[in-house]
Amino acid sequence: MYNFDAIIDRRNTACVKYDNLANVFGLTDILPMWVADMDFQVAPEIQEAVHQYAEKGVFGYTFRTDEAKQAFIDWVARRHNWYVKKEWILSSPGIVTALSIAVRVYTKTGDKVLIFTPVYPPFHAVVKDNKRQLVCSSLKVENNHYRIDWEDFEAKLKDGVKLLIMSNSHNPVGRVWTKEELLRIGELCLQYGVTILSDEIHSDLALPGHKHVVMATLSPEIADITVTMMAPSKTFNIAGMMNSVIVISSPELRRLFEEEILCLHLDLGNIFGHVTFEAAYKHGDAWLDEMIGYLEKNIEYTDQFLRQELPIVKMIPPEGSFLLWLDFRATGLSHEQIREKLLHEAKLGLNSGTDFGPEGEGFFRMNIGCPLATVKEGLERLKKIFK
Repeated sequence: MYNFDAIIDRRNTACVKYDNLANVFGLTDILPMWVADMDFQVAPEIQEAVHQYAEKGVFGYTFRTDEAKQAFIDWVARRHNWYVKKEWILSSPGIVTALSIAVRVYTKTGDKVLIFTPVYPPFHAVVKDNKRQLVCSSLKVENNHYRIDWEDFEAKLKDGVKLLIMSNSHNPVGRVWTKEELLRIGELCLQYGVTILSDEIHSDLALPGHKHVVMATLSPEIADITVTMMAPSKTFNIAGMMNSVIVISSPELRRLFEEEILCLHLDLGNIFGHVTFEAAYKHGDAWLDEMIGYLEKNIEYTDQFLRQELPIVKMIPPEGSFLLWLDFRATGLSHEQIREKLLHEAKLGLNSGTDFGPEGEGFFRMNIGCPLATVKEGLERLKKIFK
């Protein structure tokens, strides 16, 4: 029904992925398979909603309507069995903004904030930039599968951690945390008085065979210490619209967050953010289901290619999202040598694993949220330099 094979020319559109390569990589003639947005055209209902509003020709102040909030409420009910009340919903321009605000309002200067590493680089930044103490619990890799080091995690919670920032599903290693894992995390945080920031921006992208579990659905007690952050951005490829949703059932946690949002005058949002938000959550089911099927084929192709053509590079099997965590350690090269070969020989732009923490040494992240032809081109470029 939808053409995910279409090649959309995104160059010269002020597109970070294609037009900011010189600033990020120092080169412009590379195939960009890095930053986490997709190359797929959005659902036609989203396009139509934008067209209809654009035709009015007036773009004044706007706000997220009750109808838009209801679209989100209906979405998470049917997709995640999560029943949200309208008064729990706040907004933020983006989840990274929301994380920074939450760090500021739920902790004090010097407080300990824990993250599981390797993880999305802004998790590190929002802690350090706000002069909090960053505490890292390294995920363990066993049989090509990442898991939580429970002994290390609990020991660090005991040592005075005030806040946990969760990536659920986990970026970059592709874990969709199970109900049992999340329950154990939640119960430990309850035991040690730790507030949870649950970044669930990839929640809608669980791959077949895996089920996303919203942290706040586990129990009323866990919900009461959890700030859930979601957005239509990754799901529907509308990251440029900068419109996220923050769900907080605890009146006190919600009051603190809302006060800071209002203080910083970040509450209004932008017109097309609101328009696309509502259209996506109202009409996006069919597009999303087909897109996930397409991603699954891209992943299967990549897995088969690496096994048959390039076994020296290993893929951590993803459970969610369109980001692959590739292991280059068997090449015997240093991380910097691999990076240089990728950039200057393969002409391929991937995210460096060390940006996600020291545990990313020897790893690179590849974005396969693109037409299969682009995936094939990227893999052929890899093959030429590591065969």
